[in-house]
Amino acid sequence: MSTGFFDDIAKIAYEGPDSDNPLAFRHYNPDEKVLGRRMEDHLRFAVCYWHNFVWPGNDPFGGQTFERPWFGETMELARLKADVAFEMFDILGAPFYTFHDHDVRPEGETYKESVARLDEIADYFAGKMENGGPKLLWGTANLFSNRRYMAGAATNPNPEVFAYAAATVKACMDVTKRLGGQNYVLWGGREGYETLLNTDMGRELDQLGRFLTMVVDYKHKIGFEGTILVEPKPQEPTKHQYDFDVATVYGFLKRYGLENEVKVNIEQGHAILAGHSFEHELALAGALGILGSIDVNRNDYQSGWDTDQFPNNTPEVALAYYHVLQQGGFTTGGTNFDAKLRRQSLDPEDLIAAHVGGMDVCARGLKAAARMVEDKALSGPLEERYAGWRDAEAQAMLKGERTLEQIADRVAKEGIEPQPVSGRQERLENIVNRYV
Repeated sequence: MSTGFFDDIAKIAYEGPDSDNPLAFRHYNPDEKVLGRRMEDHLRFAVCYWHNFVWPGNDPFGGQTFERPWFGETMELARLKADVAFEMFDILGAPFYTFHDHDVRPEGETYKESVARLDEIADYFAGKMENGGPKLLWGTANLFSNRRYMAGAATNPNPEVFAYAAATVKACMDVTKRLGGQNYVLWGGREGYETLLNTDMGRELDQLGRFLTMVVDYKHKIGFEGTILVEPKPQEPTKHQYDFDVATVYGFLKRYGLENEVKVNIEQGHAILAGHSFEHELALAGALGILGSIDVNRNDYQSGWDTDQFPNNTPEVALAYYHVLQQGGFTTGGTNFDAKLRRQSLDPEDLIAAHVGGMDVCARGLKAAARMVEDKALSGPLEERYAGWRDAEAQAMLKGERTLEQIADRVAKEGIEPQPVSGRQERLENIVNRYV
């Protein structure tokens, strides 16, 4: 039943690349086969709850610009918000959605009241999901908005805040499991520091390690079969966050023995803030065996903060999916639109159009990536560049069968004088451009 908010916008259909309908897919065809798999099953799109239905349109220099009929702190309005959200999921044909606990219900005056409200709205979600609604890609807890978390959650100097955060995560994991969530995400929104003058970094890292270990232990205790994900972010709101980037997260996981239990949810915008490209973070996560899921929202390259814009750059997205495909594609993970409208985009139709465009860009990128994989357009030259390492002597060096002295003796005896070989970067860039 229509809520009326979207003015009876019809379900978005695939009309092909020649369509000029702004509310139709031109490239995203869920049933199209890509590398033998349905496009929908490759991309596993998820629509986020927070930016679409909670964010009021504010920025650091201005307040609310959006006026939504569900804005308010009552359970009645929370149910209206859910009605509108699931209507939008249906219009888009989105197979998944994602949420924080704070997005879906008003916070209570006590922890018990907050949990009761979360359970109540989860029952409401379950009813909608049973009637053909989307699945839950992942749930998470908001451990950053309330003033209690101004000095962090797991890393807070106050152990009672640590305890409250742990209890909150338990409740959210319970709901995520009950709703069939395929992952559980921890985003350390304030797990970092503003100044080292009042920070014991070693202590805080140990607290965070203990917290994450308890989360993993609880996952196994309740039989949650999904993946635990950590989302790297370098800064904002804190000066320095402990989950700075993929490399930092992996080092943290290794230190606390969690590298086989936890994977990463990589956001394009966060990669940019860390001084990396999206493809760098994906390639590194793949090489380390911790690639789990992605948030495909970009930043404005002329801005130094997290602008959370919808994807619109096909070459960037194509290279991102190339690395996802190189790792075998998503398993429990997917493509989450952690993106928000511009604060001047006021109309309900803007919410639909933004996702339609983003889904089309991802579909174009996926198809280009798949063709590059099929044609070995990049993997062929890569194998050629490293071909020398297949030789027996090269393999012996890698396997530890040669000492430094033995290698030096061989270089001297054989008169080895290696010469540089072109990396052919421009040629490879031209190859990518032919596919996108």
